[in-house]
Amino acid sequence: MSIFGSSHFGLPRLKPLSSKRVHVVSVLDIGSTKVVCMIGRLTPRAESEILPGRTHNVEVIGIGHQRSRGVKNGVITDLDSAESVVRLAVDAAERMAGLTIESLIVNVSTGRLQSDIYTATIDLGGQEVDANDLRKVLAAAGQQSLRQDRAILHSLPTGFSLDGERGISDPLSMFGDALGVDMHVLTAERAALKNLELCINRAHLTVEGMVATPYASGLSALVDDEMQLGCACIDMGGGTTTISVFAEGKLVHADAVALGGHHVTTDLARGLSTRIEDAERLKVVHGSALPNAGDERDVVAIPPIGEDDRDQPTHVPRALLSRIVRARIEETLELIRDRIQRSGFSPIVGKRIVLTGGASQLTGLPEAARRILARNVRIGRPLGVSGLPAAAKGAAFSTAVGLMIYPQVAELEEHAAQGGMLSQITGGNGRIARMGQWLRDSF
Repeated sequence: MSIFGSSHFGLPRLKPLSSKRVHVVSVLDIGSTKVVCMIGRLTPRAESEILPGRTHNVEVIGIGHQRSRGVKNGVITDLDSAESVVRLAVDAAERMAGLTIESLIVNVSTGRLQSDIYTATIDLGGQEVDANDLRKVLAAAGQQSLRQDRAILHSLPTGFSLDGERGISDPLSMFGDALGVDMHVLTAERAALKNLELCINRAHLTVEGMVATPYASGLSALVDDEMQLGCACIDMGGGTTTISVFAEGKLVHADAVALGGHHVTTDLARGLSTRIEDAERLKVVHGSALPNAGDERDVVAIPPIGEDDRDQPTHVPRALLSRIVRARIEETLELIRDRIQRSGFSPIVGKRIVLTGGASQLTGLPEAARRILARNVRIGRPLGVSGLPAAAKGAAFSTAVGLMIYPQVAELEEHAAQGGMLSQITGGNGRIARMGQWLRDSF
């Protein structure tokens, strides 16, 4: 199904998972550093104290990852290169899983993600709130967010109010004169999403759903208490760093800055006059976000940039390397701190920050983040997923795992889709749409 075919604002929406059936879900994480395809088996599970929001157990049965090409800062810059990397990653995952996939859930970190809260109120006339009233108020809030140049990725009701009393999580069957809703709507530029879809279509695959990277990372790395009490998840990728804020179990704010681990690498390549791949190795082996007393004494060999065998490596104190790394890391963290402050969600985040993404594994980064963000910081790893190879259990694979978890919470957005706000594609509640739904559910 094309995202931009017939409807005004029709991104494909995932159907809620059946609690009785086993589902096979395939996801694609297109990043600036790597492209990851995962295929997972989702088996229904009983309600449990551990990760209580999850309805299914996730077992990864296939995984393929490739070094990214044709993607810069999350934006596709070369369709041919990006397409070939997608094909290779998908092919490796299919071989491992022993099955062929046709559609994928894809992450979005590009398109200048924008988070807005829309409020709408409808008159109840002292009557009981029914499902129709809920649809009406959600559609009224969603209507405000429709824009020609932007597409809606997520729309989550964050709280209802009755007669001005806020903080109501489910107003169904309650009485009142006025029903209000606060709706968090996350949008992205349509052109960026169109290019993403085009890249996947060229690899003979369809897009089943699109999920914002910050949302996916938070879903995989945060524990239930963090989601309920309020917490920020900061995903530090190669080309972009994304921020998501969760409270009362829901995504309430998301943002992205075009800075990431690759910027540290290019700074080193320029500052030390060496090749990008050598700079990456130096960053991983010797780089640190913290000053160290021994850095002035330790000497690091810098490979020469030329091809001439007679060129000798230069030697510099490790302190110089660390200073270059630290300058960029501090700039990124200060930018994140200011974005959280400006968003107005700083009090909700409180003292809790979780770092994910490949760049979060840099030595000394949690300590630097603690100092600059003035909060408790921990490194987040994908939670509650089995079958991951050891290499994929780290923070770098949080987004891909979050995409696997997303179908379990997709129905939180489903209310809005039924109001016609997001699903002009399906023709809303028309007879043909109902017939199609019955066919899909029955077979």
